[in-house]
Amino acid sequence: MEKTTATRHIAIIENCTMSAIGLVHLFAMPSLSHYTLHMFKNADSLKAAIPKTSFFSVIYSLSDAREERRNCLSCMRELALNHSGIQRIVLASDEMEAKLVSHLSPSRLHGIINKAVPLIHLLDELSALLKETGRVNDNMLNHWYVSHNRMLSPTERAILRYMSFGYSIPEIAVQLERNIKTIRAHKFNAMVKLGVNSDVGLLDAADLLTHLPVGEGRRPALTVQSFS
Repeated sequence: MEKTTATRHIAIIENCTMSAIGLVHLFAMPSLSHYTLHMFKNADSLKAAIPKTSFFSVIYSLSDAREERRNCLSCMRELALNHSGIQRIVLASDEMEAKLVSHLSPSRLHGIINKAVPLIHLLDELSALLKETGRVNDNMLNHWYVSHNRMLSPTERAILRYMSFGYSIPEIAVQLERNIKTIRAHKFNAMVKLGVNSDVGLLDAADLLTHLPVGEGRRPALTVQSFS
């Protein structure tokens, strides 16, 4: 098992001042106080600091905002591509957001933690993750949501992508060459897997999918212009 006496620098991205104060207090507790904490308002300020500091882990704290989720996934993907030795952890605001991130992240994460859990559990999970080495691993703690929820199928992902471009169910059926009833069934399955119960929740997931690294930069052209 890897042991080190070197200082471990932890970067936290948190744009809410009150939440940032809470995280600072959390890292002042005995089980986390030996880490050197660096707080950042956004990914750009972290990016500027990376050449100057050898970070062991980057923790991105979310606040149930669509734009912030997109920024988080983009940041984590860039870290995975350019600084793969840095551990990547996401603090989700609730269980639903944790599911969205776990299903739709374009890069693998070292951990996804639900901030809504009791403080003692949050402390324990952070402590466990930060004791890991820098590699992505598949233990049950780090990938709780992935291991407890089936991943979206390619068809379900395609439906969400088309929804993000503003397609209706009939239009999606034409694009995927399926009947409307089948598309609705796949849409329902996606909602169940993601733990959402409305089109608004599903569009949150679809919104994230538009930022995944695929070759769909524009709204695809429709093959049929009108529907009965």
